[in-house]
Amino acid sequence: MEYLWVLAPSTGVGLIFYFAMKAVFNADRKEREALAEAEREAEERGGRQTNESGPPR
Repeated sequence: MEYLWVLAPSTGVGLIFYFAMKAVFNADRKEREALAEAEREAEERGGRQTNESGPPR
């Protein structure tokens, strides 16, 4: 039984890390989807709006 108490803190930290990384990756995926949607809408309006300098592609 004492082995469970020894492993509990590491397991807890591991679970917290797992859920934190899962949240970060989900947020990144949603942000990329929103950016792609915004770019598609900009192209549909007739011009490509980017942060790049220079002629449009």
